[in-house]
Amino acid sequence: MTVNVSTFDIIGPNMVGPSSSHTAGACKIAHTARRMVDRNFNEVIFYLHGSFAKTYKGHGTNRALVGGVLGFDPEDERIINSFEYADKEGIKYTFVETDLGDVHPNTVKIVFKYPDRSDLSVQGSSIGGGAIVITNINGNAIEFKANKPTLFMAYGEQKGVIAFVSGILFDNGYNINTMKTIKEDDNVMLVCELDEPLRDDVLQKIREGKDFTFIKYIGV
Repeated sequence: MTVNVSTFDIIGPNMVGPSSSHTAGACKIAHTARRMVDRNFNEVIFYLHGSFAKTYKGHGTNRALVGGVLGFDPEDERIINSFEYADKEGIKYTFVETDLGDVHPNTVKIVFKYPDRSDLSVQGSSIGGGAIVITNINGNAIEFKANKPTLFMAYGEQKGVIAFVSGILFDNGYNINTMKTIKEDDNVMLVCELDEPLRDDVLQKIREGKDFTFIKYIGV
């Protein structure tokens, strides 16, 4: 499917679409979400909240979200035909208007479905000017603005995880910008922002050192 657009649908060199919040921000949420999950998903469901739900067709939010999960940046002109690209890759996509509760009006929950494993979900908000914040991963509340190299680790309650991670980073010359834990019952999400990109060998040491249920590094 090809969508006809005017020159006003391409604004400057940094984004495609008529709205920084509804297109560029939406694309960035979806692109960031793609980097946080395993890649072999074959279906994506977008739960649209607030103004995203009301205007997603007119503002191109739908095309931007699909483009994002395909790995397109906000300035990628392929966003205009993202549905066609998704169809070629065999990725199903569905948009559901819903109420996600007391969240920013430009919020989407993205559920990635897999042929051989449980679903993964990422929720984020477009907060203006193309800026975003990821607020939830797989039911774990977080606050990630995608502007620093960040390590996400989820685990069942156990002693010594923070000391272990901090020690590995210190021993390898890393400075921790911020470190935050979010606890829900016996489940913990540890979010660690760094001042510089994390080397693969250091990530592997962290991955193998504790019993993590989820670990993902996002370099920005």
